[in-house]
Order: sequence, then structure tokens, then C-alpha cells
Amino acid sequence: MAKIHRVGIIMNGVTGRMGTNQHLMRSIVAIIRAGGVRVSADEFILPDPILVGRSKDKLEKLGELSGIDNYTTDLDTALSDPRYSIYFDATVTGLRVPNVKKAIVAGKHVYCEKPTATNAVDALELYRLAKKAGVKNGVVQDKLWLPGLIKLRRLIENDFFGRIFAVRGEFGYWVFEGQTIPSQRPSWNYRKEDDGGIIVDMLCHWRYVLDNLFGAVRSVCCLGATHIPQRVDEDGRAYTCTADDSAYATFTLQGDIIAHFNCSWATRVRRDDLLTLQVDGARGSAVAGLRDCWIQHYGTTPRAIWNPDVEQPIHFYDGWAKVPEQEPYENAFRAQWELFLRHVVLSEPFPWSLLEGAKGVQLAEKGLLSWERRAWVDIDDMDAE
Repeated sequence: MAKIHRVGIIMNGVTGRMGTNQHLMRSIVAIIRAGGVRVSADEFILPDPILVGRSKDKLEKLGELSGIDNYTTDLDTALSDPRYSIYFDATVTGLRVPNVKKAIVAGKHVYCEKPTATNAVDALELYRLAKKAGVKNGVVQDKLWLPGLIKLRRLIENDFFGRIFAVRGEFGYWVFEGQTIPSQRPSWNYRKEDDGGIIVDMLCHWRYVLDNLFGAVRSVCCLGATHIPQRVDEDGRAYTCTADDSAYATFTLQGDIIAHFNCSWATRVRRDDLLTLQVDGARGSAVAGLRDCWIQHYGTTPRAIWNPDVEQPIHFYDGWAKVPEQEPYENAFRAQWELFLRHVVLSEPFPWSLLEGAKGVQLAEKGLLSWERRAWVDIDDMDAE
């Protein structure tokens, strides 16, 4: 008979788009339908979620969609129930700190979306409280499990690049304003008073991508912009955009690596994917998207010559080779969920703690400070004690 570790999970805020699609349906429900996280031939970890939100109607609809009929609008009651050992938070950023603090006091292990707070002081406090309480904790850092970035990591592990000296990221797409074509992102993203803004949103991602793949971030120079001044919200009302919709940031990393990211919800895509990372090294270069990765070795690099008076004779895309599919790839959110469940049940290592989440918030905060000062800002090591 198989050994089943049932793990109760309070899933707060999963009625939102990402909470529903990535965390509930494509992660927890997918794991349940697969019979759990396989530990061995006859041992599995099986999630047992309760859905929490403010709207009973939304929870009922989500229950029908997911097949999970266990839900409540009363977070405090769920936190007091000993059947649930994990608290997961995908609510709006402004509610995350008080919710996570409640969960820690209740003795729950904590896993949450980023940013973990609206400022680095609060984000670091959450880690310290969790550590003092002895609860296991983690933050979502999904892009590390994207197939394109896994392929990139394998290239680094096999020293394909030699000495890496530059990383260039291009992220974003056109988000419709809502006047004629409905916007595909929520309106709070474009209001600073609601914790919106692309710097707060995306620099948290770039922190863990850069730290984990290339080297610790040491300084940042960031310029934000609000290119679209007015949008239309979900109820058809026009509103003024008070948060940045674009950011142009340069980072210095440990090992003398320079990274630059352009991020925009006001750009039109003419590249391989919504996110692309180009890595340049002494022996080769790579361009990774969400799923694919292309490489060009030193020996296959064409000899380009500047001559605008003739048609370019080199078809530059032709000199790149596609990295083959060498291993299976799970949904990125599910992959990290499975690792966190193994961390809770089996005490396997899980380095993506609330401290790492605090580092992401710190970089976003420093990016905003750089924009305000029009200057480079150093990134100090965080004191975890």
C-alpha cells in the first residue's frame, strides 16, 4: 500500500488571474490529479487545499472549475485549523505582510508570491519572524524553472560561455489602454497608490534571475517612465496612471558582469519571445526565451563589417543553433511548488526563502531610489539576523 503524506494548504488570494491559473489549476490541482508528488515508488505527497478569498461567489465558481469544494471567506478560522500546515499568499501586495504575520503566529509554514512586501524593511522582518518561529518559508521565483532559462543554466554549468561579461534582457509587450480594446492586465498595475508599477513588479524577478544564474547584484542605475498617461479600468472608467509602465535598468554583478534590462508594457514585440535574455561571453553567446534557447559559438561567429551602402550580406539569425530538448520540463510554478512540498514534508533543502524575497524587494526599492536621484545606487548585503 502506498504511503501518502497529506498536506493541508491554505490558498489565499487564488481567485486572481495568476493565483487561479498558475498556482491552483496548473500546480496544485495538476499535482492532485497526478496522484501527488512522487517521493518513491510507493510514497507520495498529496496537497489538501482550502481556498480563501473575499468573494464567496468567486470561490464557488473557482470550486466548480477546480473540483475543490473546500473554501471559506474567513482566513482566521482557516489559520486556526490544525489540518492545514502551509499558508500560501497570492493576495495583493499591500495585504501580504499582515496575512503572513498571522500565518507565522499560527505556526504555519509560509509560501508566497512576490513582492513579499511593499518595502525591504517589512520584507526582511517577515523572514526574521519566520526564522524565529521555526516555520519553513519560501517565495515564488518561477522564472528559474522556465525551460529557456534551464537550458541557459545548463550552458553555464558546462562552461559554454567561458568568461561571461554581459547580460541583456528585453521584457514586455503592448498592454491595451482599454478605450477600444480591453486591457489584458488589471488596472491596479498602473496606480502607484495600489502598489502598481513595473519597477516594483519586475526588478524582484530580475534579482533572483541575476543572483542565481550570473552573480550577486552589486549596484543599479534605473530610469522609470509612464509612457501611457491614461487608461480605462475594469468598469469602463478612465483613470490617470500614477505608476511607471516602463523601466530601463543597468546592474553591475559580482564577477564584473554588466546586465541591462528594458521592461515595458508600452512596447510592441519584435523578438523571439515576450522575455529574451542575451548572454555574451568570451567563447560564445546565447539568447534564451521562455521555452527556447539559441546559441552561437566563437567558431561559428560571422565576421561582420559595417557598410551601410550595400545590402547586409549576412543573415544573422542563420548563424545560431537551437538548443535541443534534453530533459523534461514541468510548468515553472508547479516545479517550485513540488520542491516546497518536499521541503515541508521531507526537509529537503529549499534556498528560495523569504530572505530571497526580501532581496527582490530591496532591488526594486533601490531602483526607485536610483530613478529619483538620477544616480547609481549600491546594493548592500542584507542582515538576516
